[in-house]
Amino acid sequence: MCADTTDPTTPAAPEGTDYRDTLFLPETDFPMRAGLPKREPDWLARWEKLAVYTRLRESAGERPVFVLHDGPPYANGHLHIGHALNKILKDFVVRSAQMRGYDSRYVPGWDCHGLPIEWKIEEQYRKKGKSKDAVPVNELRAECRRFADEWIDVQRAEFKRLGVIGNWEDPYLTMAFDAEAVIAEEFHKFVMNGTVYQGSKPVMWSPMEKTALAEAEIEYHDRQIDTIWVKFPVRMAASNIATGGAPGSDLLDAAVVIWTTTPWTIPSNRGIAFGAEIAYGLYEVTEAPEGNWVTAGEKLVMADALAADILGRARLEPGSYKRVRQVGAEELAGLTCAHPLAAADGFWGYDVPVMAADFVTDDTGSGFVHCAPSHGEDDYELFRQKGLLDRITHNIGPAGEFLEHVPFFAGNFILDRKGREGTANKVVVEKLREIGALAATRRQTISDAHSWRSKAPVIRLNRPQWFVAIDKPLDDGMGAHGQTIRERALKSINELVAWYPKTGQNRLRSMIENRPDWVLSRQRAWGVPLACFCRTTPEGRVELLQDAAVNARIVEAFRTEGADAWFAEGARERFLAGVPDAGQWEMVTDILDVWFDSGSTHAFVLRDRADGPADAIADVYLEGTDQHRGWFHSSLLQGCGTRGRAPYKAVVTHGFTLDEKGQKMSKSLGTGVAPQDVIKQYGADILRLWVAQCDYTADMRIGPEILKGTADSYRRLRNTLRFLLGALAGFDEAERVEPAEMPELERWVLHRLAELDERVRKGYEGHDFQGVMQSLFTFATGDLSAFYFDIRKDALYCDAPDSLRRRACRTVLDLLFHRLVRWLAPVLVFTMEEVWLSRFDAAGEGEDSVHLHDFPETPAAWRDAALAARWERIRAARRVVNGALEGPRREKTIGASLEAAPTLYVADPETAAALQGIDMAELCITSGLSIAEHDVPAEAFRLEDERLGVVFHRAEGEKCARCWRVLPDVGRHARPGLCGRCDSVIGAGGR
Repeated sequence: MCADTTDPTTPAAPEGTDYRDTLFLPETDFPMRAGLPKREPDWLARWEKLAVYTRLRESAGERPVFVLHDGPPYANGHLHIGHALNKILKDFVVRSAQMRGYDSRYVPGWDCHGLPIEWKIEEQYRKKGKSKDAVPVNELRAECRRFADEWIDVQRAEFKRLGVIGNWEDPYLTMAFDAEAVIAEEFHKFVMNGTVYQGSKPVMWSPMEKTALAEAEIEYHDRQIDTIWVKFPVRMAASNIATGGAPGSDLLDAAVVIWTTTPWTIPSNRGIAFGAEIAYGLYEVTEAPEGNWVTAGEKLVMADALAADILGRARLEPGSYKRVRQVGAEELAGLTCAHPLAAADGFWGYDVPVMAADFVTDDTGSGFVHCAPSHGEDDYELFRQKGLLDRITHNIGPAGEFLEHVPFFAGNFILDRKGREGTANKVVVEKLREIGALAATRRQTISDAHSWRSKAPVIRLNRPQWFVAIDKPLDDGMGAHGQTIRERALKSINELVAWYPKTGQNRLRSMIENRPDWVLSRQRAWGVPLACFCRTTPEGRVELLQDAAVNARIVEAFRTEGADAWFAEGARERFLAGVPDAGQWEMVTDILDVWFDSGSTHAFVLRDRADGPADAIADVYLEGTDQHRGWFHSSLLQGCGTRGRAPYKAVVTHGFTLDEKGQKMSKSLGTGVAPQDVIKQYGADILRLWVAQCDYTADMRIGPEILKGTADSYRRLRNTLRFLLGALAGFDEAERVEPAEMPELERWVLHRLAELDERVRKGYEGHDFQGVMQSLFTFATGDLSAFYFDIRKDALYCDAPDSLRRRACRTVLDLLFHRLVRWLAPVLVFTMEEVWLSRFDAAGEGEDSVHLHDFPETPAAWRDAALAARWERIRAARRVVNGALEGPRREKTIGASLEAAPTLYVADPETAAALQGIDMAELCITSGLSIAEHDVPAEAFRLEDERLGVVFHRAEGEKCARCWRVLPDVGRHARPGLCGRCDSVIGAGGR
């Protein structure tokens, strides 16, 4: 390798022999220090001035259309690191598809309705001592709209700062009038196909927010609760609904022991469930401490596996009770119990049937599940199967309060207004203790459902809601993939959609297979209403108005006035004009679940916009794994109900972001990482590189040390690109060499480029961004910087400009540049623009951009498997030589490899054949190297292959003042201090 004349350690040449100006050293103004935080905004401004996104659309021609449909974030705050991760991954998909030859379109969007925003407005009202219920509904909705508008502008700027390309000037908003009209129109399709019905079943309910919640709006946190074991006295009654053998008379004075973690549900108990396969016993207490809740003589029925634990918690010693006998399933099925609170008030004087159920276990509790079908999904389903839904109670109000008709407990709340435990549990437990119905209690910690907005616990509450029946056969002419919504959804999951990673398919499929009907209604104000009318028939059935003309009037009003039209004065009369018996129909004022909004976006983004795909189906949906129960899920149900299939062809899911220790990020602990802070310190490209280096299919860690490592990787890549720019200075087409004329080393590089071209294209197509980056990083830092560049510096700096070796090298560098820079452009959007302009438009005054170009086509003829196999052996031999020189370097026998002329011993015939015709001194950057094809001597240096060894020798001769090689002919030519090669280059007018 020739001298780097910019190195201050370069030894001075003899007087009058300074040949520094005769070298062809790299020339570039591309700085090693990136300065990304300051410089990136200039490129953003340039792209905006050039209208890059618009130009790509205008020049698309006949390119196939590719659409990534944006899952809308909520417009309610600054972006967090999860937002940045998500949008950057989407940008990788969009940009790489464009550069692979597609017309790649991306319309960003925002979810504007629902609790996240309404809750913020309520918080503002509460600070002012104002109740949202006292505010006219459209005034509240206007506040919500203004709030969303402000945050959309903030988030749009923050997303653009990440380098994300898209139609930012014309995004979609679920609160846009046209969008609200389409959402209502899509809802009407369900009304008209008969799948919408009003039902009354337990749903996730937030007492704090007074609304039903979707599963996607739930998160789980640990909290402490009181669990209780309660005695339900056995009694026989003519109303016993079960069949089977009659119970033994010794059970008539016994009690069935139930266990619950929600004492407040006991007043709503209507049954007891047992497991038919569980072993139960009748236990009699023989002695008990004075004043004990369980007293001597009491008989209790419990699961055998749990009896000792229960009686121990009831303060009974092991010898103070006995198991009288087994109680079989047929016997239990013949029991009816009394409600324990019946002893205190006739309000609970009804029978409590004992029924078999497959959801009962004996791993905890008592082996009996108390059933409150108003508050338990399994309980409700059991009562539905038994035809007992008429026994459902309605004892809890929307704020989680016991209603006025409930004795003893009226007015007590499950939660207080700050979301903490209220008095409901306490008063119920105290009343059960007072009447002797309590057997034991325990304070324990459970993982409980909470609202992810208010952070308060949620309950299951039976309230009238509007549902979509997902198992009702549809006669809509769209049955190619099934007759019901569930069938179509499963067919889409199994056959129509590609999954990245594959685990997403199994996850969503299991959810769809087991999910109940879709709850559409929310008891809020901000959103699209269930814009329909209902009435109760003489038979007590609730029916919906199915009138296409009324629906059309509603949709048209929404399109021109927004969904506020539903709440305007005179709306009912306006929409029902001309409807016979209009006075019988009532407006439904509930709000559509926000997931219906976002699930409908395919209709007004993919189907209705001019930049949507022709088939109105997205190529990709990409979101976090939580969206299997969120947006992926609701979009699937909505699409299957209105168009017969999923609105997407592929689903890509990513994990969540964690701190460096793998823990959930916490602002209070200082482990949170804000994208704005990363950009301020490092620049957006470092954040983008971090995303590209992660396995996004799992949870990803980020923090100061990880970002330092990412920045180091970036610097290494930048150094490779800087070398390319410097070495290509002044390159023109006259230098170009055809591959067939190139030395083998250059042809090997072309082979690697052909391999990489396939790897990069397949990687981007399969959304394997980590694989793409690993391949490119290894190539850039290993194959190029540490191997090819290292070897060819001598030819680039010292050979004559017209030498075949130098011209071939510069040709390859040009081919490398176009591929490496464009392959990296979807990831390092700012840096690759800088690199591109540094070579082709240093002043930045033109209208070119790397992002206006595709990946270059790479000829298949560049592949040469035989050549690659040969060079694997050559590189293995080179590694042995390099290893052998490390010792003399450490011992300071030599200062540089050019001072060596080792002997390479090759006892492997295949390797010896591979080395034929190869200048190993050139490859190993030594001044000489001889090859001996015989056994490796004992003193030789070896690596893993015992058939290769190196014996060190110093190079003989003098050091060339220009190329630094130590050669015998130095000083024997016309110019002092030069070797023959250098003397001829200068003599030929090289420089």
